[in-house]
Amino acid sequence: MNAPARPEETRAALTARHADKAAFENNKLGKRLHRLVGQAIVDFNMIGEGDRVMVCMSGGKDSYAMLDILLTLRQRAPVSFEIIAVNLDQKQPNFPAEILPDYLSKLGVPFHIEEQDTYSIVKRLIPEGKTTCSLCSRLRRGILYRLADDLGATRIALGHHRDDILETVFLNMFYGGILKGMPPKLMSDDGKHIVIRPLAYVAEEDLARWAAIKQFPIIPCDLCGSQQNLKRNEVKAMMRDWDKRFPGRIDSMFRALSHVVPSHLMDPALHAFAGLEATGQPDPAGDIAFDDEPCATTGPGVEGVADIVQVVRLHKVS
Repeated sequence: MNAPARPEETRAALTARHADKAAFENNKLGKRLHRLVGQAIVDFNMIGEGDRVMVCMSGGKDSYAMLDILLTLRQRAPVSFEIIAVNLDQKQPNFPAEILPDYLSKLGVPFHIEEQDTYSIVKRLIPEGKTTCSLCSRLRRGILYRLADDLGATRIALGHHRDDILETVFLNMFYGGILKGMPPKLMSDDGKHIVIRPLAYVAEEDLARWAAIKQFPIIPCDLCGSQQNLKRNEVKAMMRDWDKRFPGRIDSMFRALSHVVPSHLMDPALHAFAGLEATGQPDPAGDIAFDDEPCATTGPGVEGVADIVQVVRLHKVS
């Protein structure tokens, strides 16, 4: 008869099982992140043979993860491309200037640190308590475009993720009256640069987990991070609440960005509403497109939307 396990042996076995489970989950997360980034690169033809990719490093979890994943994908990619990491030191108070150079040097990644005192400019021009993001972004963008020229970069990689993209859609809708987000790939205003967002398919919570696993030396942004009442934070909280109460809603909304039907929106620049006339021929893109709406529901004593549509079809009710 086997002797009962001593308490310390039981604890050791539990610890080992927990470690194995954690390693399995971490490995699964890593595979998902690399797959999603690789898929975004392929879907939007972000990186090609001979490209020199300027990876913009802020010191936050997203840019660290972007660099980490791109370095791994480069080893497996069917095309050859270069990576150079770039950080813009904006001279924010208490900015730990040594962290990124030390980290990048240990990785053996070519890098460039650009020192520009945009912090003083923003603080001088923006009244206390007002949002600094717009001016800060504009200044930073101009500097990065110049650096891309100086460094011979053919791609500028930014660390915006899926949640950033959706938040931007809502911000533009709620406060700008425009349906616009962050495209995974775009041309710069001056037409000289291609900007890419390799993390476009990746959820922010996965990046936070990856940053914790990899123990990236995160640098907080004291310029904008201290502004607690930003509209973006309000939208982020709204989306977080939706995701908690309605699992899958965020994924569905994100998929919608890739399934746009201009004929069922209201922009005459995208669809020729003014010249639209009856042709007498069935149109698969016509109002029949509403027949399979996912909002078809039923209730006590109330016909479902799908049933009503069927009645309209059979009896040609106008």
